Amino acid sequence: MAKRKPTNKYYFSVEGETEQWYLKWLQDLINNTEESVCKVSIDCPVKKNPLKHAKSLTVTRKIEIYHFFDYESDEPIHVQGFQDAMDNMKKAEQLGKQIKYKSGYSNFTFDLWILLHMADCNTSYAHRKQYITLINRAFCEKFENMDEYKHEGNFKRCLSKMNLVNVIDAIKRARNIMQRNQENGYTLLQYKGYRYYKENPSLSAWEAIEKILSDCKLL
Repeated sequence: MAKRKPTNKYYFSVEGETEQWYLKWLQDLINNTEESVCKVSIDCPVKKNPLKHAKSLTVTRKIEIYHFFDYESDEPIHVQGFQDAMDNMKKAEQLGKQIKYKSGYSNFTFDLWILLHMADCNTSYAHRKQYITLINRAFCEKFENMDEYKHEGNFKRCLSKMNLVNVIDAIKRARNIMQRNQENGYTLLQYKGYRYYKENPSLSAWEAIEKILSDCKLL
């Protein structure tokens, strides 16, 4: 009789449905991988406000929550939204609920992380809508715009073209991006204890995925 695998639970709050669909896809991918030493359960509600999410949780032990959010542009409204998310992450830690909030930002957007599963992306872009050309090329699709790509059926079709090797490749590519930003002398900004680059491409969303795969002995 096969030994029953333990189940590790991971906590996220995410800004949109694509992030949620991705994390549930990752959960199923790992749980269907025999080489994984454990099963995973990923809690990832769509909650733009980390503080509201933390208030809704009943926590009986110390937990880490990764918040997936975007640095959408340098426009004041987007910069303010980005800082508001970090403000609320810090406030969530001060509720006395044993919660540690970690940043899973993407600059410009989470679509950068998805793209890195299939291809390098080392070019800085002027607008987040420019990712569609790269996504179409990487996934052999013909989406007219980002909205079409983000329709549930279309997005999940892209997910179906990926596997565990692609996830590992994405982690490597993301790490290389951050290393290159450092080598280029970009300033690693800090706000409320959370670090990020103003320049794109940059991201920390990969760190949460790396931790999950590492815990499962898949790296």
